[in-house]
Amino acid sequence: MSVDHRTITDDEADVRLDRWFRRHFPWVTQGVIQKMCRTGQIRVDGQRAETNTRLQPGQSVRVPPMPAPNPGDKLIQDAPRFDPLLEREMAKMVLYRDDHVIVLDKPAGLPSQGGPGISRHLDGMLDGLRFGSEHRPRLVHRLDRDTSGVLVVARTPGVAAKLAGSFRGRDVEKRYWAVVCGRPVPVVGRIDLQLVRIDGFRGERAAVAGQYDKETARAITDYRTLDHAARKLAWLEMSPLTGRTHQLRVSCGHIGAPILGDTPYGQEIEGHNTALVDGLGEELHLHARQIAFPHPDGGTLRVEAALPSHMAATFKTLGFTAADPEPPLRRG
Repeated sequence: MSVDHRTITDDEADVRLDRWFRRHFPWVTQGVIQKMCRTGQIRVDGQRAETNTRLQPGQSVRVPPMPAPNPGDKLIQDAPRFDPLLEREMAKMVLYRDDHVIVLDKPAGLPSQGGPGISRHLDGMLDGLRFGSEHRPRLVHRLDRDTSGVLVVARTPGVAAKLAGSFRGRDVEKRYWAVVCGRPVPVVGRIDLQLVRIDGFRGERAAVAGQYDKETARAITDYRTLDHAARKLAWLEMSPLTGRTHQLRVSCGHIGAPILGDTPYGQEIEGHNTALVDGLGEELHLHARQIAFPHPDGGTLRVEAALPSHMAATFKTLGFTAADPEPPLRRG
């Protein structure tokens, strides 16, 4: 075996050096990679490098002779077997797909990621979206378990790193639809709060910060009322300018218009929760309608998702008329 030099591709931008090696040589342990870096066998552009060095496109990585895999070691081209029925279920969620990203219509009730007591979740199903790729798709953001709608998945690690940066900043535009119990006054406005996170046996929640709370986070949401049924219910479009845990849900509860079905953020008054209305479904009526984000290959991609069945039924009951989603559109 001889020394090899490999050039970092655009898709591998910002990947750590040790993780780059684990992707290409998954049978090699972290300890071996650390030793090769420490002894100068692994180099980047001819210079010694630490294992946490972030790689950039065009850089040259010196790859020393690597140990051969043992029989049974996991090889990078190995793809796990996947239930064909589940694979078809996943394919039905796809709203848009290209070589870089997949945009899904996540159903209400499906958690984005695992946790205590959660055995079935979207992250654990992503092998069903490989579509022949050697890479396993990766989530770049999340939706609450009971929130439906558009969710973006990266098809490669490099794309995941790029999109993560976009979602951390303000480069991503999100629009949510909700049916709320009450009619906000004013009908168009901005909700600007300081929130605190609360961990409990029922999972993570958020609350409006008190005077003496520490480690608060600012949550800003623009909203407008698209329609209303008397003063009892309203259809809101909300655009979060920050991305806090349960931001939209706690914000609606704060202005006295909790989202229909969102009992944790409603108020108990004389044995009745203000987030429930007799004759209407008790499911959470919150839907990620539209997302627009910088496409990793240039331009901006916009994707919309149709209402889930329980919200469509409520819209019909209340006489709200929602337009069909626009086809995915990439500009620039």
